[in-house]
Amino acid sequence: MRFHFNDRKTAQAAAYLLQLHGGSMEYMKLIKLLYLADRGVLLAVGQPITGDRLVSMKHGPVLSRVLDFITHGPERTQSEWFSYVAEPEGYSVALKREPELDELSKYEMRVLKHMHEQFGALDKWDLVALLHKMLPEWQDPGSSMSEIRPEAILRAESRSEEEIERVGNEAAEMWFLSSVSS
Repeated sequence: MRFHFNDRKTAQAAAYLLQLHGGSMEYMKLIKLLYLADRGVLLAVGQPITGDRLVSMKHGPVLSRVLDFITHGPERTQSEWFSYVAEPEGYSVALKREPELDELSKYEMRVLKHMHEQFGALDKWDLVALLHKMLPEWQDPGSSMSEIRPEAILRAESRSEEEIERVGNEAAEMWFLSSVSS
Protein backbone atom coordinates (compact mmCIF):
# COMPACT_ATOMS: atom_id res chain seq x y z
CA MET A 1 0.00 0.00 0.00
CA ARG A 2 1.43 3.36 -0.97
CA PHE A 3 0.08 6.85 -1.01
CA HIS A 4 0.77 9.84 -3.23
CA PHE A 5 3.30 12.14 -1.53
CA ASN A 6 1.95 15.68 -1.42
CA ASP A 7 4.95 17.99 -1.18
CA ARG A 8 2.99 21.22 -0.70
CA LYS A 9 0.68 19.72 1.90
CA THR A 10 3.65 18.27 3.80
CA ALA A 11 5.36 21.67 3.84
CA GLN A 12 2.18 23.35 5.06
CA ALA A 13 1.65 20.74 7.79
CA ALA A 14 5.22 21.26 9.04
CA ALA A 15 4.84 25.04 8.90
CA TYR A 16 1.55 24.87 10.82
CA LEU A 17 3.18 22.78 13.58
CA LEU A 18 6.10 25.21 13.74
CA GLN A 19 3.65 28.11 13.97
CA LEU A 20 1.80 26.39 16.83
CA HIS A 21 5.13 25.85 18.58
CA GLY A 22 6.16 29.51 18.46
CA GLY A 23 8.14 29.40 15.22
CA SER A 24 10.88 26.84 15.90
CA MET A 25 11.24 23.29 17.15
CA GLU A 26 13.76 20.50 17.39
CA TYR A 27 13.45 18.69 14.10
CA MET A 28 13.23 15.27 15.73
CA LYS A 29 10.08 16.42 17.51
CA LEU A 30 8.67 17.93 14.30
CA ILE A 31 9.18 14.65 12.45
CA LYS A 32 7.50 12.70 15.27
CA LEU A 33 4.51 15.06 15.37
CA LEU A 34 4.08 14.79 11.60
CA TYR A 35 4.28 10.99 11.87
CA LEU A 36 1.65 10.93 14.62
CA ALA A 37 -0.66 13.19 12.61
CA ASP A 38 -0.24 11.03 9.48
CA ARG A 39 -0.95 7.93 11.55
CA GLY A 40 -4.02 9.49 13.17
CA VAL A 41 -5.55 10.59 9.89
CA LEU A 42 -4.74 7.24 8.26
CA LEU A 43 -6.62 5.46 11.05
CA ALA A 44 -9.55 7.88 10.92
CA VAL A 45 -10.11 8.32 7.19
CA GLY A 46 -7.82 5.85 5.43
CA GLN A 47 -5.48 8.46 3.89
CA PRO A 48 -2.51 10.13 5.64
CA ILE A 49 -1.87 13.86 5.46
CA THR A 50 1.51 13.75 3.72
CA GLY A 51 1.57 10.45 1.85
CA ASP A 52 5.24 10.13 2.84
CA ARG A 53 6.96 6.76 3.20
CA LEU A 54 7.02 5.65 6.84
CA VAL A 55 10.16 4.08 8.26
CA SER A 56 11.47 2.75 11.56
CA MET A 57 14.80 4.11 12.68
CA LYS A 58 16.80 3.83 15.87
CA HIS A 59 14.99 6.76 17.49
CA GLY A 60 11.52 5.72 16.36
CA PRO A 61 9.27 6.20 13.37
CA VAL A 62 9.93 8.94 10.82
CA LEU A 63 8.66 10.27 7.52
CA SER A 64 11.34 9.41 4.99
CA ARG A 65 11.17 12.41 2.64
CA VAL A 66 10.79 14.85 5.50
CA LEU A 67 13.96 13.44 7.02
CA ASP A 68 15.68 13.87 3.63
CA PHE A 69 14.57 17.51 3.46
CA ILE A 70 16.10 18.17 6.87
CA THR A 71 19.30 16.20 6.43
CA HIS A 72 20.08 17.00 2.77
CA GLY A 73 18.70 20.50 2.37
CA PRO A 74 17.67 22.33 -0.79
CA GLU A 75 20.92 21.57 -2.60
CA ARG A 76 19.94 17.91 -3.07
CA THR A 77 16.17 18.04 -2.80
CA GLN A 78 13.71 20.34 -4.56
CA SER A 79 10.65 20.92 -2.40
CA GLU A 80 8.17 23.53 -1.32
CA TRP A 81 9.36 22.58 2.19
CA PHE A 82 12.21 25.08 1.86
CA SER A 83 9.87 28.01 1.23
CA TYR A 84 8.36 27.46 4.70
CA VAL A 85 11.03 25.73 6.79
CA ALA A 86 14.58 26.99 7.25
CA GLU A 87 17.55 24.66 7.13
CA PRO A 88 18.44 23.31 10.56
CA GLU A 89 20.54 25.28 13.00
CA GLY A 90 21.91 22.79 15.46
CA TYR A 91 19.05 20.37 15.98
CA SER A 92 16.19 22.81 15.35
CA VAL A 93 14.30 24.14 12.38
CA ALA A 94 12.42 27.43 12.15
CA LEU A 95 9.46 28.80 10.28
CA LYS A 96 10.56 31.08 7.43
CA ARG A 97 7.19 32.70 6.73
CA GLU A 98 3.54 32.61 7.61
CA PRO A 99 2.17 29.36 6.21
CA GLU A 100 -0.51 29.12 3.61
CA LEU A 101 -2.84 26.35 4.70
CA ASP A 102 -4.93 25.83 1.56
CA GLU A 103 -3.82 22.19 1.15
CA LEU A 104 -4.89 21.19 4.67
CA SER A 105 -8.47 20.40 5.57
CA LYS A 106 -9.94 21.73 8.82
CA TYR A 107 -9.93 18.17 10.11
CA GLU A 108 -6.23 17.70 9.30
CA MET A 109 -5.44 20.99 11.03
CA ARG A 110 -7.35 19.83 14.12
CA VAL A 111 -5.36 16.59 14.15
CA LEU A 112 -2.07 18.47 13.81
CA LYS A 113 -3.09 20.84 16.61
CA HIS A 114 -4.17 17.92 18.80
CA MET A 115 -0.82 16.15 18.29
CA HIS A 116 0.99 19.36 19.15
CA GLU A 117 -1.11 19.87 22.28
CA GLN A 118 -0.68 16.26 23.37
CA PHE A 119 3.03 15.76 22.60
CA GLY A 120 4.58 19.11 21.66
CA ALA A 121 5.68 20.06 25.18
CA LEU A 122 7.56 16.80 25.74
CA ASP A 123 11.34 16.70 25.65
CA LYS A 124 12.41 15.04 22.39
CA TRP A 125 13.96 12.05 24.22
CA ASP A 126 10.86 11.58 26.36
CA LEU A 127 8.80 11.64 23.16
CA VAL A 128 11.10 9.06 21.55
CA ALA A 129 10.78 6.76 24.59
CA LEU A 130 7.00 7.18 24.68
CA LEU A 131 6.57 6.40 20.99
CA HIS A 132 8.77 3.31 21.31
CA LYS A 133 6.28 2.04 23.90
CA MET A 134 3.00 3.19 22.35
CA LEU A 135 3.46 2.43 18.64
CA PRO A 136 3.32 -1.30 17.97
CA GLU A 137 4.29 -0.88 14.31
CA TRP A 138 7.72 0.49 15.24
CA GLN A 139 10.44 -2.15 15.29
CA ASP A 140 14.02 -1.28 16.26
CA PRO A 141 16.10 -1.68 13.08
CA GLY A 142 19.38 -1.06 14.88
CA SER A 143 21.62 1.27 12.91
CA SER A 144 19.65 0.93 9.66
CA MET A 145 16.02 1.60 8.75
CA SER A 146 13.04 -0.54 7.85
CA GLU A 147 9.77 0.34 6.20
CA ILE A 148 6.60 0.68 8.23
CA ARG A 149 3.76 -0.57 6.08
CA PRO A 150 0.46 1.28 6.49
CA GLU A 151 -1.18 -2.15 6.75
CA ALA A 152 0.86 -2.80 9.91
CA ILE A 153 -0.55 0.34 11.52
CA LEU A 154 -4.09 -0.60 10.55
CA ARG A 155 -3.66 -4.16 11.86
CA ALA A 156 -2.03 -2.93 15.07
CA GLU A 157 -5.13 -0.83 15.66
CA SER A 158 -7.47 -3.80 15.04
CA ARG A 159 -8.82 -2.78 11.65
CA SER A 160 -10.50 -5.60 9.76
CA GLU A 161 -8.90 -7.17 6.71
CA GLU A 162 -11.84 -5.85 4.67
CA GLU A 163 -11.15 -2.30 5.84
CA ILE A 164 -7.43 -2.70 5.13
CA GLU A 165 -8.25 -3.95 1.63
CA ARG A 166 -10.62 -0.99 1.07
CA VAL A 167 -7.94 1.50 2.17
CA GLY A 168 -5.42 -0.25 -0.10
CA ASN A 169 -7.77 -0.12 -3.08
CA GLU A 170 -8.50 3.58 -2.52
CA ALA A 171 -4.78 4.30 -2.16
CA ALA A 172 -4.07 2.45 -5.43
CA GLU A 173 -6.77 4.47 -7.23
CA MET A 174 -5.40 7.76 -5.87
CA TRP A 175 -1.85 6.70 -6.79
CA PHE A 176 -2.96 5.91 -10.35
CA LEU A 177 -4.88 9.18 -10.72
CA SER A 178 -1.95 11.22 -9.44
CA SER A 179 0.46 9.45 -11.79
CA VAL A 180 -1.63 10.09 -14.91
CA SER A 181 -2.32 13.73 -14.01
CA SER A 182 1.36 14.56 -13.37
